[in-house]
Amino acid sequence: MKLRIKKGDHVQVIAGSNKGKSGTVSLVIVDKNRAVVDGVNIAKKHTKPANNNPGGIIEMAVPIHISNLSLLDPVSKKPTRVGVRVENGKKVRYSKKSNEIIK
Repeated sequence: MKLRIKKGDHVQVIAGSNKGKSGTVSLVIVDKNRAVVDGVNIAKKHTKPANNNPGGIIEMAVPIHISNLSLLDPVSKKPTRVGVRVENGKKVRYSKKSNEIIK
């Protein structure tokens, strides 16, 4: 499956318990079709004290499936589909909503 979401993209969650939240992709796990989005899908992890770590409850972002994410249009800041086309011999991603190239 081709992934059209990359690290650094600004995305919005379109399904699930975090629907409507948006954030920046910090990690893409290609083989599992998942992405970690900052500030979305937060889970609490209980850790024991170790060497320099005092332990306690840590909040961390957990991967979310790519199908539940939609890229935000660079112009209107609304969710959009992503297309791919060739310009000057290179593949570029573009927004289907505004036809703008996504950097």
